[in-house]
Amino acid sequence: MSAELPAALRAGLARELEGVSRKGLAERAQRTSQAYRAGRSSAGVIRGTEDALAYALARLPATYAACAAVFAEAAERAPDFRPARLLDAGAGTAAASWAALEAWPELAGVTWLDANPSFLEMAGRLAAGGPEALAAPARLRADLTASGADWPRADLVACSYALAEIAPERQAAAVEGLWGACEGLLALVEPGTPAGFERLRVAREALIAAGACILAPCPHAAACPIQAPDWCHFRVRLPRSRDHRLAKGADAPFEDEPFAYLLAARPGIGAPPAARVLAPPRAGKPGIDLKLCTPQGLEARFVAKRDKAAYAVARRLDWGDAAE
Repeated sequence: MSAELPAALRAGLARELEGVSRKGLAERAQRTSQAYRAGRSSAGVIRGTEDALAYALARLPATYAACAAVFAEAAERAPDFRPARLLDAGAGTAAASWAALEAWPELAGVTWLDANPSFLEMAGRLAAGGPEALAAPARLRADLTASGADWPRADLVACSYALAEIAPERQAAAVEGLWGACEGLLALVEPGTPAGFERLRVAREALIAAGACILAPCPHAAACPIQAPDWCHFRVRLPRSRDHRLAKGADAPFEDEPFAYLLAARPGIGAPPAARVLAPPRAGKPGIDLKLCTPQGLEARFVAKRDKAAYAVARRLDWGDAAE
């Protein structure tokens, strides 16, 4: 799995940036970030092409990287899963679609669902010259919370960084609609914050009640054992281009994106891991300390260096890995 944007997507961004003031985009990106942090939705923030481009420059790389990590895990958990149809719900600039095609190049039918026409337009412009599946996707301008919505069916349904924009009392109905459209695998990706995790915890309970099989990150379908102030989240490191650094007002050539996610599948698709590493392993002279989520609950496991076979396995584990 690579956290770097595909070459065709980088080229699409470069085309859109030609002749555009980087300073102006950076200022617009900062205003956009402040508005999102203040709780405003994309409808009130992304109002035109320049807003959508500023968002794409600042956020698309991290969204892509998080989705790529989630889909790589999905492919690991369900190696026989071969989706042909994708519903990218709350598509934004379609980062999830690009990441899905990296994981499953055989995807042929793609639907972008978003209420914001500026996002849908920008997604199409960025995809020009990209994979054939993104050359002419179905575009559905609609709100994820639409009452009684009947979304197009798909083998793979992805919803990334979108539940955060939905009022808490309407999130359950949105998740129900997404699950109703899913004929294979549903991937939910949210910011790696306590609030993002809590949204996924609630979604997880609803999906289990609806008959979904949880593939990841959880190794079980029991009640989530994590209690506040702790929360389940992971991290992916991605490279920053010069323009990306300018948009973010940052100097570092990389960015660490915290994210939380949930993979839910129809019965018969894939299987969860035996355990999940929930924090960076701590290595010392005697051995390695691991924080694990297991079917029995949370476990603090120490792997002694003298246990050479187990230690050889443990030293290769990282935060977020499945521990089989």
